[in-house]
Amino acid sequence: MDATEVTRRIPFATTFNFRDVGGYRSRDGRTVRTGRLYRSDSLHRINDADRDVFTSLGVRTVIDLRRPTEVERDGRVPDFDGLSYRHIHPEHADWSQQPYQSGGDLARYLADRYADLARTGTAGLAQAIGLIADSANAPVVVHCVAGKDRTGIVCGLTLSALGVEDADIAADYALTAEASQRFSAWVTATFPDAPEVPPPFLASPAETMLLFLAEIREGHGSVEGYLRHAGVTDGQLAALRTHLLD
Repeated sequence: MDATEVTRRIPFATTFNFRDVGGYRSRDGRTVRTGRLYRSDSLHRINDADRDVFTSLGVRTVIDLRRPTEVERDGRVPDFDGLSYRHIHPEHADWSQQPYQSGGDLARYLADRYADLARTGTAGLAQAIGLIADSANAPVVVHCVAGKDRTGIVCGLTLSALGVEDADIAADYALTAEASQRFSAWVTATFPDAPEVPPPFLASPAETMLLFLAEIREGHGSVEGYLRHAGVTDGQLAALRTHLLD
């Protein structure tokens, strides 16, 4: 199923990349259920105007993938009644240690950063996907700062484990490009003196996700093989498919 066939984006005033991960077809003909798993940029900006939209989704669990310093700097999702907040930080190097060189292959640069996180952040990724696999936690929202990189990895691995084709996973990842444009416009209007956001923090070329998934398989035989290596159990993989596939 093409990413444009389902209306995915859920509009908020100051959250720009909130969307449903459901609606994609798996290789066995089933469909990823909607209203069970959402992905987003940081939820700390949810305000009174957005509260009704957020609560109408019935979200039970928020998985926050940001660094502890990012949570301390910006805050977290409001403490709504009945909402479980889980902060999980998949360990990974700061991108400033390997900065992007202007004019370089941006998709390759991003895929390398994702590969680094997949090597060092196994425990956090397994914990996040384990939470998504537990139907008692649904509906779940998983987010980071932009809802693109750490969130993209978790959602990409989840969709692959559900049997969604790589092309659809990459198309879902690439939907963030539109959200990045909205975010950039908001930053410019709200903080006119803020420095320009570097390209890697806004770009989400589909090729990045295709490279990442292909290289995960090269290293581990399959995405499921990687997830087992990370610590996801066969029972959790089965549970993931049971409650997220129609």
